[in-house]
Amino acid sequence: MSDEREAPNDTAVGVGNSVSGGAFHAPVVQAGAVNGGVHTYYAQPPNSSALPPVSEWPQLDTADPIALGVRRTRRLPGESPLPPYVPRDCDRELADRVREAAWEGGLVVVTGAPLSGRTRTAWAALVTSMAGTTRVFAPPPGTDLRGLPAVLRGRGEEHCVLWLDDLEGHLGKRGLTPSVLADLVRLRVPVLATMGDEAYDARRFGVRGRAGVLGAAEPVELAREWSERELRRLEALDEDARLLGAVLGRGVHTVPEYLAVGPELLEEWRRARRPNAHPRGHLLVRVAIDFARCGLVEVSREALRTAQSLYPQELATARAEPFDDGLGWASHIRHGVTGLLAPGGRQDTWAVFGSLVADVGGRPEGPPVPLGMWSLALDAAPEEAERWTVRWNAHLTLVPLADSDPEVSVVLGRINAALGDSETAAFWFRKAADAGHIGATALLGELLVLLDAEAEAIPYLETAAEAGIVQAQYNLGKVLAARAQRWMARAAGHGHPAATEALPPLRKVTDTPPDTVKE
Repeated sequence: MSDEREAPNDTAVGVGNSVSGGAFHAPVVQAGAVNGGVHTYYAQPPNSSALPPVSEWPQLDTADPIALGVRRTRRLPGESPLPPYVPRDCDRELADRVREAAWEGGLVVVTGAPLSGRTRTAWAALVTSMAGTTRVFAPPPGTDLRGLPAVLRGRGEEHCVLWLDDLEGHLGKRGLTPSVLADLVRLRVPVLATMGDEAYDARRFGVRGRAGVLGAAEPVELAREWSERELRRLEALDEDARLLGAVLGRGVHTVPEYLAVGPELLEEWRRARRPNAHPRGHLLVRVAIDFARCGLVEVSREALRTAQSLYPQELATARAEPFDDGLGWASHIRHGVTGLLAPGGRQDTWAVFGSLVADVGGRPEGPPVPLGMWSLALDAAPEEAERWTVRWNAHLTLVPLADSDPEVSVVLGRINAALGDSETAAFWFRKAADAGHIGATALLGELLVLLDAEAEAIPYLETAAEAGIVQAQYNLGKVLAARAQRWMARAAGHGHPAATEALPPLRKVTDTPPDTVKE
């Protein structure tokens, strides 16, 4: 083959093709003699074979929503992968849009703030609006979608849906373009997508002319804050422990935030215990979790500091990290939502994220609350209602353990004594004393004296006094001195001279009442 062109000086110059020194598998530029490997590349048409055939797409009723973008929640043994779906106010509108798109084709976009629950809401609309045999294609971000219409033309009678979680990762020249979307509409294949508010606004309005496929669909907006109707629906589903935890422990956070952030915080907290990570921060969070398990949700900085001594092994590792550094790490905001610890409602108090309490307390392998924490929580509680909450939780947690450990009975006795329930306190002290706990024996004797049961108190006080408990020796002496005074007074009343002489100094000894039971 030959070619001729006019040279710039209008003189015809013949050009011959001469190729050497290389192998060529494409058309070459005719430019006289060509030496070496010169290749001319042409854009290739989209390769539909790079996309899986429809027959390999999962069916809707077997697809894993977590694998397709729905955030996992905490999961305790025996719980389902996800809690029941709580209906949102936009569900009816969204379901209508999905059904319309399933019939006519088109794009449905759900937008919302981070952790607003948009992916779970979109998934719920999908499973309630389309048949379980529907094939779901959920490509990873950046997948070349230009060959998708060709794949779908060979789907036969299969119903299909394109699922694009975080749509911004699927836009661009190789992604969901207006031409690809138009082909999908002609094929009556719906596209259900989710997108964060900021990402949507940036691509829809941020740069002129960049709206692209977003201009073809009005989004269904999901509010971050739940309405009163939505919260009532949540409360009606309290049979699921995770949803009940959201009702009780979410605090200022939304339900999706509580459910989605919790697993991330739990994993980060667990890993922080390593010596080269944040052992002090890990310990402070553990302390706050156990305070909350006792019933004290907000704790002061000083209480956090004091309670560390109840965890000697963890404290030995934590000493390498300063207290303030550990507290700073624990309170740092994660996911734009919360820290593991957040400021409480009172000045200089801290509250642990609610789901961490449920996660640690709800697992069989979860560590128990140190016994000393119950009395410390009672002392740290600023209001009477919180003190009674600590007592209630102590009974729920400790009563089943009392038969096997008399120290547990002592703690229950101290808590009830501190709250003025002397009869219940005496029951628990007696249980421990009968099991051979000398400290409980002394406390029971002292408490019985306060209940005007001196005759019953004396044997317990004698046992404790003989065991070397100084306070019991003192209390026993006071009780015996009081009894001696009564008999001396009776003898003096009958004119006994020695009794009359001994009575005044004896009264001086007995004027001070026995000490009350120490908390």
